[in-house]
Amino acid sequence: TYTVSQINALVKAAIGKHLPERLIVRGQIRDWKRHTSGHCYFSLKDEKAVLPAVMWKSQFTRLKFVPEEGMEILATGNVDVYLPGGKYQFYADKLEPLGVGALQIAFEQMVAKLQKEGLFEEKHKKPLPAYPHRIGILTSETGAAVHDIADSIFDRWPLVELFLFSVPVQGQGAANVIAKTLSRVNRQNREYGLDLLIVGRGGGSLEDLWAFNEEVLAREIFASKIPVISAVGHEVDWTVADYVADARASTPTKAGVVAVPDQTDIIERLDHWQQRLKQTITGCFTLRQAQLQALTHVELFKRPASLVQNKQQQVDDITQRLYTRMTDRIHWLLRRLSQYYEHVGRLEPHRLLGKQAQRLDRISAGMQSAVKDVMHGRTMQLETFAQRLAGLNPRSVLNRGYSMTLLAQSGRLVRKPQDVRKGDRLITELANDHRIESQVTSIPKAQAPKA
Repeated sequence: TYTVSQINALVKAAIGKHLPERLIVRGQIRDWKRHTSGHCYFSLKDEKAVLPAVMWKSQFTRLKFVPEEGMEILATGNVDVYLPGGKYQFYADKLEPLGVGALQIAFEQMVAKLQKEGLFEEKHKKPLPAYPHRIGILTSETGAAVHDIADSIFDRWPLVELFLFSVPVQGQGAANVIAKTLSRVNRQNREYGLDLLIVGRGGGSLEDLWAFNEEVLAREIFASKIPVISAVGHEVDWTVADYVADARASTPTKAGVVAVPDQTDIIERLDHWQQRLKQTITGCFTLRQAQLQALTHVELFKRPASLVQNKQQQVDDITQRLYTRMTDRIHWLLRRLSQYYEHVGRLEPHRLLGKQAQRLDRISAGMQSAVKDVMHGRTMQLETFAQRLAGLNPRSVLNRGYSMTLLAQSGRLVRKPQDVRKGDRLITELANDHRIESQVTSIPKAQAPKA
């Protein structure tokens, strides 16, 4: 009799004894799942069978590509038994795409990912300076690329200053170093004053150029405030850095063509502009000279004083006409003033004013008398109304010996016994604002009317 654990252990021992320590298995990926722990669980499938498989986190992080559902791969590893679950599994420590290299798959996946995010769009490309003064180069100081880049730049534009930032261009961690250097140069560019950056290296295999396909470098190039030219490998080599950079040079030697203008072209252009400027100035001088000669034959230049003399004569004519018109106008105004004076004299204004003053005095006296009469009448009416109002005042009879009883709570007048109740407080008002307070202790019964 065996326990379950013993059976699983026997199977594990048998597998370990009769199977090779390492196997290469060809199959399609199915049910790929990466656990939160970082370990990956999947199956390898062919036309007839399925093989459960596992890849630990430490091996998965070394992959250059991301395995996908249905991908044909070659998996390297060993077969062992998972004792708690009682099943055998393939433990993969290496995966390679079938037919296409892992690096090529990883390159295509990275290009698709960054393109989907929009990092390759033209609207994000920064324009290159037309005449750069300072250029930074990020490459290896021991490689041929730095000399190719420098020679191509100085042959075309010797006025520029070059700054070398030596970085590793291949191997583990090279992309991180290049990205950090690129970030540092951007932060310290006030000190460097760079107009342009060139990132690149010479040719090599896809594995040699892989640092320029890493995501960390691509994102740093995209984030750079300084325009970046990617100059990696040969004509046929395309890297992720080429896609995301602001411009691509197909080789390090071609970087100079992209980065700086050709001094020969500039000199030829300057010579051309010089000739055109000279021709333009000569043409303008000839034209102005001809215009000056034409002006010298004008009557004005022959007798320039005649223009001033004519204007002086016109001023004299205008002055004379203005004096004549002003004199006529003054004489007319004087005649009108004399007429008005005579008319006013005939009206004798002092007598007219005297009559009007007497009339005003009579009107004023009449108005004062009328106002006094109205005021007197209104005063008499007011006194009459006051006497009537005083006669209607209920308290006026108090001075003749009468009194008035009120309920203390409500202030209502007591007219008959039914208006009060036993226990009510009463206030009796007398003359000269005197009051007496009392309380109802009994109410007499109503007497029957006499026959």
